[in-house]
Amino acid sequence: MLSPAQLAQFRTQGYLVVPNVLEPAILDAVRAEYAALLDQLCTGWGIAGGNFEEQLINAYRAGHDWFQPMDISLPGDQIMADTPMHFGPAVFDMVRSPRILAMVEQLIGPEITSNPIQHVRIKPPVTHLAAGEIRPHVGGTAWHQDRAVALAEADETDMVTVWLAITEATVENGCLQVAPMAEGREMLPHCPQVQTSIADGFIDEAAATPLPVPAGGCVVFDPMVPHASLPNTSDGIRWSFDLRYNRTGQPTGRSHFPEFVAQSRANPTLEMHDWRAWKSMWEDTRAQLAQRPHTNIHRWTSDAPFCA
Repeated sequence: MLSPAQLAQFRTQGYLVVPNVLEPAILDAVRAEYAALLDQLCTGWGIAGGNFEEQLINAYRAGHDWFQPMDISLPGDQIMADTPMHFGPAVFDMVRSPRILAMVEQLIGPEITSNPIQHVRIKPPVTHLAAGEIRPHVGGTAWHQDRAVALAEADETDMVTVWLAITEATVENGCLQVAPMAEGREMLPHCPQVQTSIADGFIDEAAATPLPVPAGGCVVFDPMVPHASLPNTSDGIRWSFDLRYNRTGQPTGRSHFPEFVAQSRANPTLEMHDWRAWKSMWEDTRAQLAQRPHTNIHRWTSDAPFCA
């Protein structure tokens, strides 16, 4: 799927915009699956009428949390036995998209694990955000490196992030922006600010490059590339998924969350093909973690030298 020129760009710059990576049938199925999920949520909240975008904004304005029930992961804070999450057949097919896996294979090899650091991101316009909204999956995302927001166990893992656009991502509605990688692809110091983010003074925002992406396209990037999102100053939502993949057998950076083999050329019997098994893995994990002390997913502390 990726040309020699694209592969060369990824190796030198650490990121690549790839249009039309997601099969149209899978894209349509994801949209339909989430529309049905939101209809169900809004019925329970007494919110009637409107299309997906209108329902989402109306639910947010009414103070209802649609993010966690729509997310494809458990949260980083305390997990309860009934913490909501979403694992359905369309999302599973998206994670296992043949086109995505073909692209990932070119970057990290044929033995591919679906990494559990994965999220849905649906961002309403900034004019609709509540005062004090700090969740990066709902509001803006601060500058960070994906390697730095995983646990240190995965510092040597071969990994890529696939940032997948479900709606068109533009400069106006808050697409990603990237900054040049630090020399030698080193990890920059991060601080537990509003979000875990790169310490002040390490990013030249004037040198950042915005990365518009059409719906169904993606940005694929190295885990050492500093990136953030622009604010959504449009009148509509911006919807994407963060998907990560790592070489099978290497640490994921979230060892307490479930992973699965998305592709194996060496032993295809290891691959997971049933979305119900994926869902059950997360449900079993939720039940187990709800009985344990909270697992801290943040490696950075406020007393670090660059955070004082």
